[in-house]
Amino acid sequence: MKRITIFLALLIGIPQTIFGQVINGRFSSSIYTFERFDSLDASNTHLRAYQTLNLNFNESNYSLRSYLNMENDFLEPGDSDPRLRFYNLFFEARNLFKLATIKIGRQPVFNNVGGGVFDGAQVDLKYQAYKLSAYYGGNVPAYQKLDITDNWEDNYIYGGRFTVSALKDLIVALAYVNKNFKSSDYFATRFDENFNPITRLIEAKSNQFSFASGQVNYRMENIFSADARYDYDFNYKKSSKMEFNTRYEQIRNLGINFYYNYREPRIRYNSIFSVFDFGNSQEIEAGADYKFGIFTAIGKFGYVKYKTDNSQRFSLGVNSAFGSLIYRKSLGYAGELDALSFYSAHSFMEGFITPSLGLSFTSYKLSAEDEKNGLMSLLAGVNVRPWRVLSFDVQGQYLNNKIYSNDFRLFFKINYWFNTNLNLM
Repeated sequence: MKRITIFLALLIGIPQTIFGQVINGRFSSSIYTFERFDSLDASNTHLRAYQTLNLNFNESNYSLRSYLNMENDFLEPGDSDPRLRFYNLFFEARNLFKLATIKIGRQPVFNNVGGGVFDGAQVDLKYQAYKLSAYYGGNVPAYQKLDITDNWEDNYIYGGRFTVSALKDLIVALAYVNKNFKSSDYFATRFDENFNPITRLIEAKSNQFSFASGQVNYRMENIFSADARYDYDFNYKKSSKMEFNTRYEQIRNLGINFYYNYREPRIRYNSIFSVFDFGNSQEIEAGADYKFGIFTAIGKFGYVKYKTDNSQRFSLGVNSAFGSLIYRKSLGYAGELDALSFYSAHSFMEGFITPSLGLSFTSYKLSAEDEKNGLMSLLAGVNVRPWRVLSFDVQGQYLNNKIYSNDFRLFFKINYWFNTNLNLM
């Protein structure tokens, strides 16, 4: 806690001339209630509340940004309730010397391997069509506690990305990320050489991701687009993922898509799971969409090849400004599934009220020999926005299958947006 206190003091100690000119953000308050059965005859009703705050102080090219959440169960509190999570808390200085942007604190990071948040620093340098980003920091403690990890040497992340957009319609990027984890130590009962039970401290090793990535994006507006990506795993010294996605839409009202994916299981280095031979998978999907009037018809077919088996899937549907109707079917190794879903939402009275309705029927089984199971789900809700800065959401959710029989849940949310000019000088 001492480290985070020093960190906060540095942020608060930034001269007030930087902050206090503009404050904006959003405050959300929501309640989610549901019933959980511990046995056939015993159940508990939960009433979880979530308070979320996005709060930003801005002055010119400087900002202090935060995003936090408080959650609690008022009827059946858990061991960690109430819980305060800090997702973001960082200082940002933009366009320094017309070249650099610096972020310091708890902040989001995005890379090809996976996103998240970390405690540290990030620097972006941009000159004309060239951009270089670099970041370094520690992994965030469990439950996003407002603290800095004690064993930084075992819980860190660093990486960077270099992007070039000098050629028209073409973007090329190279990236690297190294992320290290340390699982919590724990006590467990083991047998000694005489088969007597003893208690031992199990000290897990650090697990690591180390990946390099390359990405190419090409865009010709309203004609053609293509994205290609490649990930290389330095720990296992082999390709981790190859992905290719393209779309052709020069023909009026018609769009054609093609997708390919080669993927190795993403396993942390030193993990016990690394001893298993999972095998890779390859996925191909092709589809088309055609627009007629206010409707767009969609059709897709996908094929997935596993190490010793395969599966197929296809979907047909219609989209419009009022909603969508989709049918999906899966076959083979991934299980058999038939699903029909409908969703509709539309605003009335210039956005004052937006009702929504969703309904789905699903039939599934894990293999051709298994018993077929049915599932029906329903959601109905309404969003009311009496003013631009204030909205209310109410949604009922219903689910029925052999595991959750007649399961009903209720969700309520309030959103408030604010943007105020201040002068604290």
